[in-house]
Amino acid sequence: MRSFDFSPLFRSTVGFDRLTTLLDSAGRLDEAVSYPPYNIEKTGADSYRVTMAVAGFAAEELSVVAEANSLTIRGKSQRDETQAQYLHRGIAARTFERKFDLADHIKVAGASLSNGLLLVDLAREVPEALKPRTIQIDGPTAPTVLQNKAA
Repeated sequence: MRSFDFSPLFRSTVGFDRLTTLLDSAGRLDEAVSYPPYNIEKTGADSYRVTMAVAGFAAEELSVVAEANSLTIRGKSQRDETQAQYLHRGIAARTFERKFDLADHIKVAGASLSNGLLLVDLAREVPEALKPRTIQIDGPTAPTVLQNKAA
């Protein structure tokens, strides 16, 4: 694996310390972990959706937690499997935890469970103070006449 030196970028930037941490963690992702399968889609200009296949889980067995720039989805089956005798078991209902790093100002708009799919809607909400604004430029003003008398 390659390592990158980001120190030249720090000469002209301020506050991007989190970027290097994010890039380091992305490079260490374990591709072998693929359960449960999921999609990430862009549904609008400032909206996204994470769709996760959670067949066999009830809504009360799932948790969606949004923290600062992080989304964690957990599933823990509460069924007693010791009573069942399977001839073939192809539906995985094992415990899982999936974490997603969120960009700044991404908020969870809602979550729903339908037909074995967990849908988590995300929206970018930029605060008014951070939105671009137009600054009016004042031009030179006409001189004020104090007295209109001849000298």
